[in-house]
Amino acid sequence: MAVVVVGGHTRNIGKTSVVAGLIAALPEMRWTAFKITQFGHGVCSANGEPCDCETAEHTIAISEERDRTSGTDSSRYLAAGALRSLWVRTRVGQLAEAMPRVRQEIARAENAIIESNSVLRFLRPDVFVSVLDPETRDFKESARRYLDRADAVVVVGEGLVQPEWEGISLRLIERARKFRGSAEKYCSRELVDFVRSRISTVAS
Repeated sequence: MAVVVVGGHTRNIGKTSVVAGLIAALPEMRWTAFKITQFGHGVCSANGEPCDCETAEHTIAISEERDRTSGTDSSRYLAAGALRSLWVRTRVGQLAEAMPRVRQEIARAENAIIESNSVLRFLRPDVFVSVLDPETRDFKESARRYLDRADAVVVVGEGLVQPEWEGISLRLIERARKFRGSAEKYCSRELVDFVRSRISTVAS
């Protein structure tokens, strides 16, 4: 089986669109898709939106999405053709507690695709794709930590000539294949071909 991870340096830059694009373009993989959200610091475990509701009861929640039409990230995976879609929520810094269950679900899958940066602490995927928007300043520490492990980078917009990030060296992605993304098409045919090639190499 193959495991693909899609991460990115902040929210709302197209990570889910890349995941959905890969699922739709590679239906033969019969994907189980995972969305991993770490809550706290103002992010809710129930819906991933900004809030102040973190309590002692909020530790780990794992749910299976069954509605293809709700518009949530996990439903978008199903709409794209995933066989199963799971939403994993943990408090910031406590993903380790959820990993035994995540590993069980990966083992059940024919192939797995995971939207997360932090999961890279616990597994080495066959392909890691990082989505970068040079015009968006915020850069998560989890994205910074694993950026040099990216096999491919989707660059949103006009390119990496003058990114807005502070303290991020582009040398971290020197070896990664670069693909252009946009709000109209985050997941290009070239990216799909690259991922397919890497998966085929693993399978052989």
